[in-house]
Amino acid sequence: MTSLKTLLARPQPLLAPGVYDALSALLAEQAGFEALYLSGASIAYTRLGRSDVGLTTATEVAQTLAHITDRVRLPVIVDGDTGFGNALNVQRTVREFERAGAAMIQLEDQGFPKRCGHLDGKAVVGVNEMCGKLRAALDARRSSETLILARTDALAIEGLDAALERAERYLECGVDALFIEALRSPEQMRAACDRFASRIPLLANMVEGGKTPVLDAQELGRIGFRIVIFPGGTARAVAHTLARYYGTLRQDGTTAAMRGEMLDFDGLNAVIGTPELLAAGKKYE
Repeated sequence: MTSLKTLLARPQPLLAPGVYDALSALLAEQAGFEALYLSGASIAYTRLGRSDVGLTTATEVAQTLAHITDRVRLPVIVDGDTGFGNALNVQRTVREFERAGAAMIQLEDQGFPKRCGHLDGKAVVGVNEMCGKLRAALDARRSSETLILARTDALAIEGLDAALERAERYLECGVDALFIEALRSPEQMRAACDRFASRIPLLANMVEGGKTPVLDAQELGRIGFRIVIFPGGTARAVAHTLARYYGTLRQDGTTAAMRGEMLDFDGLNAVIGTPELLAAGKKYE
């Protein structure tokens, strides 16, 4: 596995698709991606059938992460929300996620209850409180290969200048990457990159129907972003397909109309490696 540090040292942007379980991670790996983004929102969508409003727990994220890192060899950037509490909770979160195999842990400055970065009505904690949480996270990690990503949601509440100032303070704490959430325009995206891109990797969050213009990875790289994520697109694509699948099955009483959009029994077993697993088991018979 190529380390995340090595991937981020390359000139081209790192495109990390959103995943939410081991199967989605495996399919992304098989598609040729080099890193993954474990979306907290997508865990809420798929594991709870709920919105991204702070209902997911650290334990649920750590369990999901552990299943993913047991199945694939790619570095995983994991959404740690607010750290699930104060600075001491942040330290526990970092230790748990690091044990579960996180390559990078994202922490944001929202207050509670937190919500998706592209929903209205967010609140942020004070800068000093967030800096304390980031320092706690950096102190808690056992390996310098475990990277810390600081996210600010302040733009929606305090404006672009305040968000950039917060990012500056978080950079001073010693974090490894920055994420200025919900930039509203290409001009704002360029302003963020002009200030930070030469000093630290910046993450661009592409949300279909969200507040940030959706651009392709190469264009974002030209602006100055080093990490590009499409975090919830996976869950939205699956939800769209399942709605059509269930609707067709309910109407027709059969899956025949969907067969061209499905794997059959042997096809799915090939994807998940059933023949190889059975062959491995024979060694112990």
